[in-house]
Amino acid sequence: MKRITATLTLPALLSFALGSYAPNAQGKDHQADVVIYGPTSAAIAAAVQVKRMGRTVIVVGPDKHLGGLSAGGLGWTDSGNKEVIGGISREFYQRVRKYYDKPETWKWQKPEEYKRYRPGDDAQWTFEPHLAEQVFEDLVREYKIPVMRDEWLNRAPGKGVAKKDGRITSITMLSGNTYSGKIFMDATYEGDLLAAAGVSFTVGREANAQYGETLNGVQIRNARKHQFTKPVDPYVIPGDPKSGLLPRIQPGPPGEQGSADKRVQAYNYRVCLTRVPENRVPFPKPAGYDPKQYELLLRVLQGGSRHIKGKFDMLPNLKTDTNNHGSFSTDNIGMNYDYPEASYERRKEILKEHETYQKGYFYFLANDPRVPADVRAWMSEWGLARDEFHETGHWPHQIYVREGRRMVSDFVVSERHLTGREQTPRSVGMGSYNMDSHNTQRYVDANGQVRNEGDVQVSPGGPYPIDYGSLVPKKSECENLLVPVSVSCTHIAFGSIRMEPVFMILGQSAATAACFAIDADQAVQDVPFEKLEKRLLADKQVLRFAGKRNVVIGIGSLKGVTRDDAHIANKGTWTYSNSKSPFVEYGYRHDGNAQKGKLSAKFSVKLPKSGPYEVRMYYTFDPNRATNVPVTIQHAGGAAKAIVNQRKDPAGKGGYHLLGTYDFKAGQAATVTIGNKDTDGYVIIDCIEWLPKP
Repeated sequence: MKRITATLTLPALLSFALGSYAPNAQGKDHQADVVIYGPTSAAIAAAVQVKRMGRTVIVVGPDKHLGGLSAGGLGWTDSGNKEVIGGISREFYQRVRKYYDKPETWKWQKPEEYKRYRPGDDAQWTFEPHLAEQVFEDLVREYKIPVMRDEWLNRAPGKGVAKKDGRITSITMLSGNTYSGKIFMDATYEGDLLAAAGVSFTVGREANAQYGETLNGVQIRNARKHQFTKPVDPYVIPGDPKSGLLPRIQPGPPGEQGSADKRVQAYNYRVCLTRVPENRVPFPKPAGYDPKQYELLLRVLQGGSRHIKGKFDMLPNLKTDTNNHGSFSTDNIGMNYDYPEASYERRKEILKEHETYQKGYFYFLANDPRVPADVRAWMSEWGLARDEFHETGHWPHQIYVREGRRMVSDFVVSERHLTGREQTPRSVGMGSYNMDSHNTQRYVDANGQVRNEGDVQVSPGGPYPIDYGSLVPKKSECENLLVPVSVSCTHIAFGSIRMEPVFMILGQSAATAACFAIDADQAVQDVPFEKLEKRLLADKQVLRFAGKRNVVIGIGSLKGVTRDDAHIANKGTWTYSNSKSPFVEYGYRHDGNAQKGKLSAKFSVKLPKSGPYEVRMYYTFDPNRATNVPVTIQHAGGAAKAIVNQRKDPAGKGGYHLLGTYDFKAGQAATVTIGNKDTDGYVIIDCIEWLPKP
């Protein structure tokens, strides 16, 4: 195994007993043209495509349930732009729709009462977990796809993967069963097969400098959402550092902004809840429940926060896909770092800890007498959906592994490809969702305040293509392996790619390439792209987007000293937005065309050397903007004032408005202050750049 840096996921039932498995030399050998490891949504889409192209296929893996997270609680599909979801991926959501078109599917509410079930839609993007699983089972049955469940790859060195002349010949399970094929596919969230096959991979976050990115690595300055909004004392005895930190706060500094680390963004279970009394199971008190684990949450609630009511996203039949929200939530921050490369035994421990934590989270909120009464009353109305996840006590059988191992191949998808700053020549599918990283750590800052770090939610600007090179390893490492889930990309790029519709898209594309490679008896790296592209388009995959994209200006592309709207001193509350481009980094803020004279924003830096600097102001223009935005520039000679018309397009000058050239002294504060007094429209604040003049 070649390790570049590391992560992984185990989508199996917690009831699995490792001790019941021992390598068996008498195990049976199964054969197929294509062997797919890990029965995720990507695997099922891939298997269907293999069958459509006339080849044999076997899906094998540790799960007892098909479809991974799509059938494991994530019914609120993170779909992004639905125009670019085609092929078998779209067929899945169309099949879901056909179920909801049947009156008998609506047991707990009328279809007209559910606003996301719209007449005329060809697909249904939100759905109940059991129904999604049924669709995957339907596909397996219709296409006569063999699925070998509860089969665990033998991950001992030299035991699980047999290779000859750079090709995998077979894979072996802990049961002793082997699976032989011409092409293999790793469709797991974890990347277990690619690692066992000696393919290079990474785990955690790359430094921004490695691939010329701006949103990778440690994200102290950019951690704005799901954050503590008021000071919260982090110590067991408030004000006494010697008493130790509260549970679930990591000791030590967070690391340097933009630097690499091996931390993994938080996992959680996407739990299906309901308020329907006849279908509600009260939150169980988990074994090992410890109310002390939620002391930090209690302090947040006692400080007035009611963030726990967020992200109860409604599914049909009055159920939810319940996700993380706020500073302390279902996301189990910092408790999964070793999960990607851990043994099966250790992974089982991590999964159990996550289950105990999240069950305890719900139980605490609904039952602890110290929780504010209004919160307890509200949470007590909810419970687990009785008609979901029967085998696992109504708890999801799949944890959300938001990030595991990522392959490192000759083509590594980065932030630059997603935003269009670098080209993607061989598109085999498209993504469009935000570059979305959840928090990775919780720490105490220099002010003694609890902070979360790692959250990033930045639009790529619109749909983007994903290159075929990200699905195949380096040819020198393996010639007959395809990887449609743990693709070759950076941490922040994977934050957008890691969506279930995209995994199904890439699974179909990988399967198409696999069949062509078999037909021509060639390495997967040598499949002619023109031939692959033609077949994908014929199968209704979407490979390019003809619509308009937002233009995102990467702050790393600016040559001067910059200060973005995320890192300024505000007076009053400015509203965040990214609905209009071009903008710098995350988006911009505006005054809502209200609170005139009450808001201001101060951009402040200390410049590295004395001399003249151009002062540039970035904003998104629009006819609803103010024509008279007051700006004050503090420089070495005093203060200069300017009035900016934000209805005018500054794009001719590279997206910025030149406020002027001024002298500054090194080490002294250089500031630009923007206000909204007496302005006649929306006032925009985004970014200020000080560019030294030669």
